[in-house]
Amino acid sequence: MLSPKEIAQLAVAALEEKSAKDIKVLKTEDLTVLANYFVICTATSSTHIKTLSDEVEHVLEERAEPPRRKEGQRHGGWVLIDFGCVVVHLFLQESREFYNLERLWGDAEIVEF
Repeated sequence: MLSPKEIAQLAVAALEEKSAKDIKVLKTEDLTVLANYFVICTATSSTHIKTLSDEVEHVLEERAEPPRRKEGQRHGGWVLIDFGCVVVHLFLQESREFYNLERLWGDAEIVEF
């Protein structure tokens, strides 16, 4: 079983592999029971969101960490993949600016891997 940090690191590596933009990792474990980490990135198109989503799911399923749920609309500009202790947020630029999770979770520590 992977630790929350390992899951977040694998998600970031998968996103980097498929050229996600502006990847941020927020450590939220002391702020909410929702997750230990939020991984946030920007995609360049709805097709790119699908590619990123598929890659993150594939990489983590290979390590026996399938997502608990997946929400969002690929054509609506965002997808959320919930791994329990880590939530991956994939946005088109406009949606990312609208939801502005970095501001909403401004008290969270930004983690570099």
